[in-house]
Amino acid sequence: MTALFRKLSLVVLALLTGLIAQPCNGQGTSVAAPRAIETRGELTAVERSTIALFRRVSPSVVQIVVKTEKAGDLFSSGSGEQSGTGFIWDSDGHVVTNNHVVKGGASISVRFATGGVASATIVGVAPNYDLAVIRLKEARELPAPISIGTSADLEVGQLAFAIGNPFGLDQSLTAGIISALKRRLPTTEGHEISNVIQTDAAINPGNSGGPLLDSAGRLIGVNTAIVAPINIGVGFAIPVDVVNRIVPELIRAGRVPTPGIGIVPADETTATRLGIVGIVIMQVSPGSPAEKAGLRGVDTRRNKVGDVIVAANGKPMHRLPDLTGELEQIGVGGKVRLTVTRNDQKLEIELEVADIGPR
Repeated sequence: MTALFRKLSLVVLALLTGLIAQPCNGQGTSVAAPRAIETRGELTAVERSTIALFRRVSPSVVQIVVKTEKAGDLFSSGSGEQSGTGFIWDSDGHVVTNNHVVKGGASISVRFATGGVASATIVGVAPNYDLAVIRLKEARELPAPISIGTSADLEVGQLAFAIGNPFGLDQSLTAGIISALKRRLPTTEGHEISNVIQTDAAINPGNSGGPLLDSAGRLIGVNTAIVAPINIGVGFAIPVDVVNRIVPELIRAGRVPTPGIGIVPADETTATRLGIVGIVIMQVSPGSPAEKAGLRGVDTRRNKVGDVIVAANGKPMHRLPDLTGELEQIGVGGKVRLTVTRNDQKLEIELEVADIGPR
């Protein structure tokens, strides 16, 4: 009896094992082939437009790899590498990117969408605008330059597209909208770029210097910064109208004039602490238009505030970027009429705008 029971148990166990190991569909029938592919409908108009945009523009977007020379120590050779994005500006081999991408570069390499690589040299940089132009050394057949749009008629809510190389992942397309306009963006040089575009199109490290595009595939900005180490939906781009003004100057002269009057302003917190509304002049540069016009800085011996700029050409001046923006509109060689307060009196002083940038 025990031997018979043992034999029956083994038979039942074998049957159960076979059932468990047998794959089943919902009806308990074996599935021995891949599932059938279901035919999809036509791509939407938005999808077709986005695909066409990427195919048309992406060949003109390049990856820029910069080898830098840093101070080494006993445990390192002192060399480093940084990368970003750029785009073809013209048929002469000029490529536009950010100044911070190529800053400190000992050598620059450009990788194309095809995988080809070429070396490049810096033509000119504009640190105040975080823009730079490099030029390819080797003559080659280049992709078509990106079409230029305008940032003057942009609207919050319209579509925006970014192509770049985030984290070294080349030819990455992201999409979003224009989130805001007329933002102010400080640069590492103490300047502030005005009318900056804010977008939620994903921008990450490596996207710097790449194009921000409208739905027609036109350049509307150069991606330059995010507010966090990785994308959180707040990215910034230099408006194309600024780019289209600065880049030709860099190609022509290697630099751009920096309109100014030759003052060193006090920190804004100082003015706030003293309850002063306006731009406190800390120092006046020797030989500058400000010195020639008789503007006065802080009297350090008596610890007394000198001149405070409260208006320029009738426009209120609260912060240094207000003044730099006005001087940029006037341009080098133009005249500016300043309203300053001195010893509780208001004075009107006219002076010439000069080029105060490094040469």
